[in-house]
Amino acid sequence: MDFDTVMRELEELGKERMKKMYISNGAHEPLFGVATGAMKPIAKKIKTNQRLADELYATGNYDAMYFAGIIADPKAMTETDFDAWMDGAYFYMLSDYVVAVTLSESDIAEGVADKWIRSGEELRMSAGWSCYCWLLGNRKDNEFSESKISNMLDIVKNTIHDSPERTKSAMNNFLYTVGVSYSPLHEKAMETAAAVGIVEVKRENKKSSILNAYESIQKQMDKGKLGFKRKYVRC
Repeated sequence: MDFDTVMRELEELGKERMKKMYISNGAHEPLFGVATGAMKPIAKKIKTNQRLADELYATGNYDAMYFAGIIADPKAMTETDFDAWMDGAYFYMLSDYVVAVTLSESDIAEGVADKWIRSGEELRMSAGWSCYCWLLGNRKDNEFSESKISNMLDIVKNTIHDSPERTKSAMNNFLYTVGVSYSPLHEKAMETAAAVGIVEVKRENKKSSILNAYESIQKQMDKGKLGFKRKYVRC
């Protein structure tokens, strides 16, 4: 399938209701309003195609950018490629659920994520922390440095309340993910979550989100979900 065919098929799948929902979360025109599940039949035909993914991502169309993440070949992407995708990620649904997800399936994930976390830029930081969530929730515990993840928990404890809003949300999610999916530091994650307490994330034109990683981890413990790993990161 070529670029024009994909864009035409995505447009045909667009729904006004989905479009309004995406816009309420920060998306802006151009976009069609395609439900992510509706993209799967097109993705099955293409499988992976990095050149097409880059073409689609460059449109600035939210649905095309999301679809680009589904058909991208993360192992073929360089640090420069991921930085370019981050430059185009104008709100959290792109930074955290497209770019960070795609990065997490690459061999350079940690290095790029570490750089973004240090950047001081809200969405880059958010994508960096989110990438670790996708990594820890999917890869085996022995693939990570326990001391590094421990140090990251300390950073969350000391800086989360002073961080930008979207970064706060991603850091809270990191805390939750370590507590649930990274067994070596479950206890420390619980202690850190208790120390952090409630995290308020302010949202434009919406009520603030109130996050409590300690309670969220506890709920998963009660369900017997400790050590949970997802089979796949991308749809």
